Order: sequence, then C-alpha cells, then structure tokens
Amino acid sequence: MQYIFEHWPLWFICGAMIAAAVIDGWKLKVPNWLTFPLILSGWALGLFHDFDWLPVSTGFGGIGASLAGTMVGFALLYPIHMIGGMGAGDVKMQMGFGAWIGSFYGLSAGDAHPGAMWIVFYAFCLAAIIGGVLALGMIAVRGQLRKNMTNTREILGDLFAAKGVGDVAEKAAARKPRLHLLPYGIPLCMGFIAYLIYQHGM
Repeated sequence: MQYIFEHWPLWFICGAMIAAAVIDGWKLKVPNWLTFPLILSGWALGLFHDFDWLPVSTGFGGIGASLAGTMVGFALLYPIHMIGGMGAGDVKMQMGFGAWIGSFYGLSAGDAHPGAMWIVFYAFCLAAIIGGVLALGMIAVRGQLRKNMTNTREILGDLFAAKGVGDVAEKAAARKPRLHLLPYGIPLCMGFIAYLIYQHGM
C-alpha cells in the first residue's frame, strides 16, 4: 500500500489509460475532456518537480522531460493519424502518457530504467504489436481478408501518389466510412501498462 501512495503518478496514468481505452471501445473516440487535462497535468507534475514541491518518490523528471515525452508520443502516432490509421484522440492519449512518463522518469533514469522517451517508444512498439494481433483477429472473425487487403493497397498507394499531407488526409477521411475501425486506445492502453509492469515491476 505504501508503494502505491509513494508512486501514485504511475498508478494514476495507468488508471487514465484504462479509462481512455474503455471510452474508445465504447464510443470509438477518446474525448478531449480526458486527454487535454492529462497532458496539462503531466506538464504540471514536471513543473512541481522542478520546484521541488513533491517528494522524489513521485518522480524526478522536470517540465523539459515532460514536454519531450509529449512530443515523442505525438511524433510516433501523428503520421498514422494523417493517413487515417487512428483518431486524433489516440494521438492525444499517447501524448498524455508521454507527459506523465517524462515527469516521472526524466530524460535519463540511470541503469534501472531507460529515459522517458525510450519508455514511450518501447511502449508504443508493444502497443503496435498488440494492435496488429487484434486487427488480424478482427479480420479472421469477419472473414474479410480480401476487402482489408484492398484497403491496405489503397492506403499505400495514397502515400506514394498523394500530392501532399493534406491530400493524404482528405483521402483518408473519404475512406474512413468503409473501414472496420479498431479502437486503438485499447492496444495503446495494453501496451503502455504491460511495458510499465515489465519495466517497473509494478
């Protein structure tokens, strides 16, 4: 119980990720009322650490590390969002995760843990694997392999033939009603929490 209270930022971000995943699975959207406060509160935690307003057990990353974690989360998912692979809420969900992880772990956490940017990256990679497995499961259950292959070819064709980012985004928006969407907040949540359990021994 003492561990939970001392390391409450990790438990808080895990709870927030679970809430985001549940809402995404229910409404196929991660709402701004959850993601924006998550990002801002992660930055606030970093500032509190800079001013030594909180004990070391709550982390030691400052606002710089929090902003870095936020930007890594954005950079990893925004290109996928631009081609219609996921919603903007998923991007902001990962940005919130990055903000809190940056504030907790800092840019370099020593030998025990990698820095926050690597943690965000590794958690994203694990989430991508989980998302791929879930997507294959959805395809197998629905028996629409040919349709999904066609959609994949269209997406790849757009990437190479599009005149610019705006053109890719426009084609992705037009294609979206024809797609069977995976609530990507679910694999993101699973990847985030699974990596934290592995990394931190929660």
